[in-house]
Amino acid sequence: MVRTNKDKLPVISVGGVVWHPKMREAGRTTIEGNVVWIPGTGGITYNAKIGDNCIDWAADHLEPGVTIRHKETDHNHALQILSCVGNEAIVKSGEAKGETGIVTGKHGGSDHVLIYFPQETLEKLSIDDNIMVKATGQGMALTDYPDITLRNVSPMLIEKMNIIEENGTLKVGVAKIAPASVMGSGLGTVNTAGGDYDITLFDDEIKMRYNLGDLRFGDIVAIENADTRYGRSYRTGACTIGVIVHGDCVISGHGPGVTTLITSKLPLIEPFIDPKANLADYFLS
Repeated sequence: MVRTNKDKLPVISVGGVVWHPKMREAGRTTIEGNVVWIPGTGGITYNAKIGDNCIDWAADHLEPGVTIRHKETDHNHALQILSCVGNEAIVKSGEAKGETGIVTGKHGGSDHVLIYFPQETLEKLSIDDNIMVKATGQGMALTDYPDITLRNVSPMLIEKMNIIEENGTLKVGVAKIAPASVMGSGLGTVNTAGGDYDITLFDDEIKMRYNLGDLRFGDIVAIENADTRYGRSYRTGACTIGVIVHGDCVISGHGPGVTTLITSKLPLIEPFIDPKANLADYFLS
């Protein structure tokens, strides 16, 4: 198991409420020029969870499970940045009070935090219920790998991931490997301690070559030649390991979103295919 400074990480409460979905009255224009009115971000999604395919839903940027946000902007920045994938989430009000889930991702632009709860909890939750996250993970570092950066990953998740140390590099098990050339929305953002950026799937040849047509919510993925330490950029030899947080999209430049977990500008990360590299396999099995 890789060594970290987890014993030095504070655990701090951040919170939000179950956030109502938003819609554009004018609909969304697809890459083919069609206008559609379909579900998007926010709310409680009862039938899309980590482990499920994130492609081919009649939706755009579908967020699995429960979406939370804080009504105050500065407080929401804290929720977005300090929450890490794998953190425990606790319902603090309503019929489901006291029940727990896990943070599964962070969605940029909408600035949402996404949470998995069991089906029986979803049925009890309501819009505006309060959810608290026991946030820990930002500031975590790999003791023996100073040139590898951790972002948005909890100690609980890093310990469950399939990581092998070999000759000064980390071999990381991932469900899929994608090229940086297909990354879209989210490029240019300088803060990667939150949010995501999108794998665009409009090119059928690339989608087939990299076997991206069956991506799942919660998949751990590698982005080749992608440096996402202090922004998101193409850099030969770099690698980013992230997690799929939302579904596919109809809008040009968008697709399944990836929140950064591990990244390096140097060739120190070697992904390999692991069919069990999904949050559902780590936390629900």
